[in-house]
Amino acid sequence: MIQLLFVPIAIVVNLADNIDKLLEKQVPLVEILDHYYNFSIYFSSSLLPLFLFLAITWFTSKLSSNSEIIALYSSGVSLKRILKPYMVGSLIIALISLLAGMFIVPESTKKYNDFSYKYLKGNKKAVNNKNIFRKINESEYIFLTQFNQKNNVGTNFTLENFSDEKLNFKISSTSIRFIPELEKYRLNNYTKRTITDSIDIIQNKRTFDTIFSFSVDDLTPLNYVAESLNYDELINFIEIEKSRGSTNIERYLVVKYKKWSIPFSIFILTLIGFSVSAEKRRGGTGVNLAFGIGVAMIYVFFDKIFGVLAQQSDLSPILAVWLPNIFFGLLAIYLVRNAKK
Repeated sequence: MIQLLFVPIAIVVNLADNIDKLLEKQVPLVEILDHYYNFSIYFSSSLLPLFLFLAITWFTSKLSSNSEIIALYSSGVSLKRILKPYMVGSLIIALISLLAGMFIVPESTKKYNDFSYKYLKGNKKAVNNKNIFRKINESEYIFLTQFNQKNNVGTNFTLENFSDEKLNFKISSTSIRFIPELEKYRLNNYTKRTITDSIDIIQNKRTFDTIFSFSVDDLTPLNYVAESLNYDELINFIEIEKSRGSTNIERYLVVKYKKWSIPFSIFILTLIGFSVSAEKRRGGTGVNLAFGIGVAMIYVFFDKIFGVLAQQSDLSPILAVWLPNIFFGLLAIYLVRNAKK
């Protein structure tokens, strides 16, 4: 119920904020409707634990204000027995969240981001296309000053081939262009320097067509590529990026670990929601909901801060992702132990 209230509000706010851009670019209605369908899935999955937390806070506050929680305690019902239906419900929702996050949400996330970068984000680019450095296999590295995805052209291309840290040959060109019809790369002002024990062999050509072991997508992966892959694809993608020496591994690992931590947070927030709402307070449901919203904002703050720290510092991604759950898990244990008191 809480989710059904918040999602339409989020859609209206987002639409109001972007309506001028959509009208200016004459975006077809079908694309807009599809975008907000994917936006609903993306938004709902991201904040599902918090929606559940607010729902539990509201529901338990109603029971408490009607003295039903007190009646249960007075009749000898244990706290464990009272919490049982809460935890069973949380388990069901956590399993749905886990499966959806691994195999359903990524596709909607990709479509949501594709639309946003195409129509709504102005000059922001979906890829980092400057100063590209990639390890493409165990022995070869490539460098480019930049790469344009629209015409498949890169500038100041260099490929270096090593064996046991010894440079075997180096290829350089002022530009490189992928030709889809030929499935080849065309190098302009091509130079190949082959290193031997005696002399270096140099080849120069005005243009040279060749095949490389990397694809155009390997040069400039999308900023949100990890969020758009299902769990199996994400695991394979991370392994490939590790072998290539990608500088974005921490970001990809944060996405991986969040697929597990978000469902787990459902249990923690369920316990906190029950604990803070079970006590009958002056002000009733309003006070409990206000407290619940405050806790939710703090949780989101911790989650975002540690996620950024994992990408910008030496903080372990798995630790960064799980620290909010550890902190709030300890808080949940403390509140549950004191709930009956």
